[in-house]
Amino acid sequence: MEKTKGILVVSFGTSYMETLEKTIAVIEDNIQTHFPEYKVYRAFTSQMILNKLKKRDNLHFNNVTEALEKMMEDKIERIVVQPTHILNGIENDKMIEDIKAYEERFQKISMGKPLLSDTDDYKKAIHALMAEVDLDHDEALVLMGHGTDHHANAAYPTLEYTAHLLGYKQVFVGTVEGFPDLRNAMSKLEEQRIKKVTLIPFMVVAGDHARNDMAGDEDSWKSQLEDEGYQVRTILRGLGEMKGIQNIFVEHIEEVM
Repeated sequence: MEKTKGILVVSFGTSYMETLEKTIAVIEDNIQTHFPEYKVYRAFTSQMILNKLKKRDNLHFNNVTEALEKMMEDKIERIVVQPTHILNGIENDKMIEDIKAYEERFQKISMGKPLLSDTDDYKKAIHALMAEVDLDHDEALVLMGHGTDHHANAAYPTLEYTAHLLGYKQVFVGTVEGFPDLRNAMSKLEEQRIKKVTLIPFMVVAGDHARNDMAGDEDSWKSQLEDEGYQVRTILRGLGEMKGIQNIFVEHIEEVM
């Protein structure tokens, strides 16, 4: 029987193929397992990444508009769009705009929310992350978020606040391109006199930022912390590899079905 219902999983994208398989592909497979009567499609929002994959590897992935065109071709009538974005930020706004242009062309389009959308999401995301990380009693966990100049950046301080409310007082959040940054996290480490730090990306994929800005040799968070006398270990795992995080996306789909 031909499927007339589809789920479009929209991600920022990554040019690291092994990371893609461990994160985005696993999220998509998990969604397919939970909703077997739906056909699952993929789209990336980053044109820069789409261009890079085409040029470097001759690989073509669809952007949101191309994916919707493909779904029309396949005679999909009812669509759920589920972003793997962390925030209701710039990429998500862009995605919503692209989808609105197609509203009249399908029987129904429902939209799931990004990872951090309501209070429960923050709690679930923290619990999911902490279930995957073993810390010593005298060790802090610093999460590296992307950061944005969009007002959705407020999600990052909220994430740290939620971690502390849940009893994870040794968890701190910094961002590469927003507030708080690494310096803010370091001042809190000083206050608590913590000298052992684990760094992990708070990003769906452990791509460029995780490998270079967080764990790289020069001018990275790791090297800056080591220069200040901290003992540092890095975990190069994207959130997409974590079962609890994968399940939040499934729940967001269920909510709009």
